[in-house]
Order: sequence, then C-alpha cells, then structure tokens
Amino acid sequence: MENSILVTDHGNWVEITLSRPERLNSFTADMHLELRGALESAASDAKRAVLLTGAGRGFCAGQDLGDRDPRTMDGPPDLGATVRTYWAPLVRQIRSLEMPVICAVNGVAAGAGSSVALACDMVIAAESARFIQSFSKVGLIPDTGGSWQLTRLLGRARAMGLALTAEPLSANKAADWGLIWKVVPDDELLTTGRDLAERLSAGPTFGYARTKDAISAAATNTLDAHLDFEAELMKLCGEHPDYAEGVAAFLDKRAPNFSGER
Repeated sequence: MENSILVTDHGNWVEITLSRPERLNSFTADMHLELRGALESAASDAKRAVLLTGAGRGFCAGQDLGDRDPRTMDGPPDLGATVRTYWAPLVRQIRSLEMPVICAVNGVAAGAGSSVALACDMVIAAESARFIQSFSKVGLIPDTGGSWQLTRLLGRARAMGLALTAEPLSANKAADWGLIWKVVPDDELLTTGRDLAERLSAGPTFGYARTKDAISAAATNTLDAHLDFEAELMKLCGEHPDYAEGVAAFLDKRAPNFSGER
C-alpha cells in the first residue's frame, strides 16, 4: 500500500503533504493514522514548525465518502464514532502541538478538509483556492471543529450562510473576512509556506507555544481571568533562556539565536 502522507524533513521543521491526489486527498482511516503518526514524530523529534499542504489540484476534500456509503453497509454508519475516533483527535493533536503549524491551501478545501486547515495556526492560500462547507450537500453539519471555527472567526451570519448554502468561499474573500492569514499567487504558495516555516523554526519556540496557549484560551476566558493567565505565561517566558537571548540580541543589535528548548 502506498503512503497517503508524504513527509519531508527540513532540519528544524517538517513538511507534511496529504497525498491521495486522485481522490482530492480525501481521508481514509489509514490516512488518519499516517498523518497523526507524522505529527507525533514531529513533536517527539522536537521540530520547531510544521507545514501542512496537499498534493495535486486540491488541499483536501474531507472524508472519503466511499468509506461511509450506506449502500455498502449493514445499516447506517455511525458518523459520530467517525468524528470521535478520527477527526476530533486530529484537531486536538494539531491544536496541542507546541510549535507553529502552517497550512498551505492549494485548490479546494472542502468539508472536513476546510476544518483541518482552519485548525492550523496560520493558513495561507493560493489565489485559486476555495473553502467549501460541503456538509449540507449530504445532510450533515460542519464537523471537525468547523462550526466552532466558522462562528468564532466569521460571526453567526456568515457562518450560517456558508454552512447552509455550501457556497464556495474564494481565497481572497476568506482573507478579507479574516478566516485565513493571507493569499499568494498560485506559483508562490509552497515557496511562501516554506519560507514562513523556516523563519518560524528559527524563532522562540517556547514563546510561540505560550502564545498559542494565550490565543486559544482567549475564546473562553473573561478579560479578568485572561489578564491573570497572561501574567502566568509571561512569568514562564521571562524565566526561559530565549528571553535573555532575545534581549541581549536586541541590545547588541544582532540577530538572536533562539535555542528551540521547550
């Protein structure tokens, strides 16, 4: 069986490519296990950034519906079990990684494929990319954190419109609406993603992880609680060697050499 995930080691960071281009990189159970294994390896190998992208003409079409076709099964599939077993753990894993995770979206990101992209810390998209909440076309809801992400990033009106109509959202409009970080020309997507991963992999990894903690907690914290949480995180960052190095580099007018220590 050919691998459906390709991993390229760039030293301090790793590039992971979804590689079922003949099926628009839609997920099977084996593909989930491969991707989760690649992400676990990135963490255990102390990589300092991850770049996630897709092979071929699209990023990811979500679930391979051929694996969940009721006509080939004894009774209706338990899609709740599919979410609990595969999709939810994947989102939790991406969000918990203590390094920046960048998604470079080429072509279509549909269904759970869109949700996976939005689970990453930074999303850049090719001009031709489209984000489609295709769930309603088959009678489903935006899962894999999709309804949570859309509502918080776009507000109720836009989240509801995208979810109910399944209308494609262009990359430029996604950026204008604040759904993604930025849009680049198609032929610059991977170069831009790799340059960003290289840059972040040389940064203060511990500080980036605490920044992820702070921004994630902001969705549910009150301001009062969040001010206290920020103070706790700043204490940890101030005690880390990267802070001393950053200050020394600033005062010495040189580039910092961050350790990458967790």
